[in-house]
Amino acid sequence: MQTADRPDPSERPERALPSHAAMDQFAVRDGELVIGGVPLARLAARVGQTPFYAYDRALLARRVGELRAALPPAVRLHYAMKANPMPALVGHLAALVDGIDVASGGELKAALDAGADPREVSFAGPGKRPEELRQAVAAGVLVNLESFREVAPLAALGAELGVPARIAVRVNPDFELKSSGMKMGGGAKQFGVDAEQVPALLDEIARAGEALAFEGFHLFAGSQNLKAEAIIEAQCKSYELALRLAAHAPAPVRTLNLGGGFGIPYFPGERRLDLAPIAANLAALAARAARELPQAALVVELGRYLVGEAGVYVARVVDRKVSRGQVFLVTDGGLHHHLSASGNFGQVIRKNYPVAIGNRMADAARETASVVGPLCTPLDLLADRMTLAVADVGDLVVVYQSGAYGLSASPQGFLGHPAPVEVLV
Repeated sequence: MQTADRPDPSERPERALPSHAAMDQFAVRDGELVIGGVPLARLAARVGQTPFYAYDRALLARRVGELRAALPPAVRLHYAMKANPMPALVGHLAALVDGIDVASGGELKAALDAGADPREVSFAGPGKRPEELRQAVAAGVLVNLESFREVAPLAALGAELGVPARIAVRVNPDFELKSSGMKMGGGAKQFGVDAEQVPALLDEIARAGEALAFEGFHLFAGSQNLKAEAIIEAQCKSYELALRLAAHAPAPVRTLNLGGGFGIPYFPGERRLDLAPIAANLAALAARAARELPQAALVVELGRYLVGEAGVYVARVVDRKVSRGQVFLVTDGGLHHHLSASGNFGQVIRKNYPVAIGNRMADAARETASVVGPLCTPLDLLADRMTLAVADVGDLVVVYQSGAYGLSASPQGFLGHPAPVEVLV
């Protein structure tokens, strides 16, 4: 006889899906996931509540180390902190990378508070407010121009504050990053200045005189790409475009930010990016730059790739219910904390993030279940009919690949539920 909360397996909705990439970055000890050396249940007790985000500092350092080992020494590594602006995490990474890229005055303050060198901070964004431009010039960070509109106020600020405004031109290229999860260049875009208009912008910068200090170019064609060949093509095209534009520049190019685009596997069937060919291509570009742009430092700007795999989101099961043969694990967390995992942050067709019952990693008993949150909307879905360990009230659901675009990218105030916390362990 079936119990009330255990459906007949023959009635369960099943569907075959390709498997997720192995989530083997975290250890498992005595059947329990280990984050930052701490077993999950003990970590939950230490945090004092669920839901929470946890980021493993050793994994962050390991990812930077892997990149350092692969990339040529001439290529500088920047962290795009929009991926995860948690202050403790930014402080940890600021000591490991060469620079920080920010996208608001708030992020600029956080980067400087974390100890980032202002000379190695760059500020991008299509709608910088006057007070943000003032912050940037006063701090001495590099401002990536996104329009002609920014030239005059930056020149005025440079004259007023008695320090030239450091600027680079963010270029909207005439190509896009193929197979990119989010295209940020090519075609009509709100980001940067169209490549064909950049020579005129450079002339305007030159006319501003010593109030502006031109330093280079920033190109970012797209993000979340798992195809090495597409990233290589975009990097090569970006370099060639910057080389052509350098002929119109009012000063030698000192920095050339080639963007990022390095993806991580989220969904069934995806596999981790092959870094080796990308590193080889960057070595070739660095060798060319040494000849053709001898004063320029090449920069790779990475966010998700640095932090995404080092984080998890943890929620506790507060109810287990069966509706017409389908198991629902209701948790105390959901889309208001993790919009990306719910499928409502850029997905056209919803797909599952990798999810596990973190305190039952060794359990043999498995079932098909959906993990949902406490919100009164069917959009509040963290896992749709996944094969999981059999779970009950009190168990801990873990959403992997949650180190990037998690808490800060989510509508935390929606329906007034308590906020989660973040920890770096």
